[in-house]
Amino acid sequence: MTGHGTGRGGKRSLVCVDGDWLEGNPALLGPATHGVWMASTVFDGARYFDGMAPDLLLHCERLTQSARVLGLEPCLTGAEIAELAWEGIRRFRCRFESNADLYICPMIYGETGFILPDSDNARLVLSLWESPMPAPDGFSACLTPFRRPARDMAPTDAKASCLYPNVGRSVRAAQARGCDTAVVLDPAGNVAEFSYTNLFFAQGAQVITPAPNGTFLNGLTRQRIIGLLRGVGVDVVERSVEFQELLEADEIFATGNYFKISPCVRLEDRPLAPGPWYRKARDLYWAFARDNAV
Repeated sequence: MTGHGTGRGGKRSLVCVDGDWLEGNPALLGPATHGVWMASTVFDGARYFDGMAPDLLLHCERLTQSARVLGLEPCLTGAEIAELAWEGIRRFRCRFESNADLYICPMIYGETGFILPDSDNARLVLSLWESPMPAPDGFSACLTPFRRPARDMAPTDAKASCLYPNVGRSVRAAQARGCDTAVVLDPAGNVAEFSYTNLFFAQGAQVITPAPNGTFLNGLTRQRIIGLLRGVGVDVVERSVEFQELLEADEIFATGNYFKISPCVRLEDRPLAPGPWYRKARDLYWAFARDNAV
């Protein structure tokens, strides 16, 4: 191994590049790299915590699907990338004598090409770095003027890096108003999601979430939570949602890979409490993760 061991804000990390395991944040990209110059970069994120890596294979399979959306041909299958990730977890624990929570980030980018990347010259890089699971303290949100693009405006069916500057400006606008994140609308003016997480709210005995319409990713944790809730008889409805409905909701929560599930504790100026459907979803998810730990 080479490198100084830290990257990502000083956190210990391992990176697999072309079969070699490096430490830190190795310099891999140049100004002529297509993934830098023309933005042919996709990634995914999975989590390792408490000895568990829920849905790791699904995250790796989605990475290969995202790559093909951008015209890149992955050099490994999703299953092979998942096995590489498990190798990285074992190496991390051994190298740093640590059982820290990890963020697992496989990435594929184009090395060469002009406008279009050379499909057979895609490069896979797998990073793992320390990232403690956040406490479930919740977050605040407000409406942003920046919307999600339509499917004919951007590669919205991929987890593509080129989509994230728009995510970033929605977060920046929300933070300027004293909030953590934003509620983002779709091109038709309906609620799409939070800036980088999927959105749920409850009204009475019903849990509601915006129906995927091609403007935002149908998140893997989102799908898992819907399945778990429906599996115990909860009425989960996927439909178009207006922002006014959120202002009148009994409770609101988000799902995403980084924290898995978290309550919204303030929307605009309205305080909210973590509700029973959030707690039910969280309990079900952690039970699922434990039952399916490898």
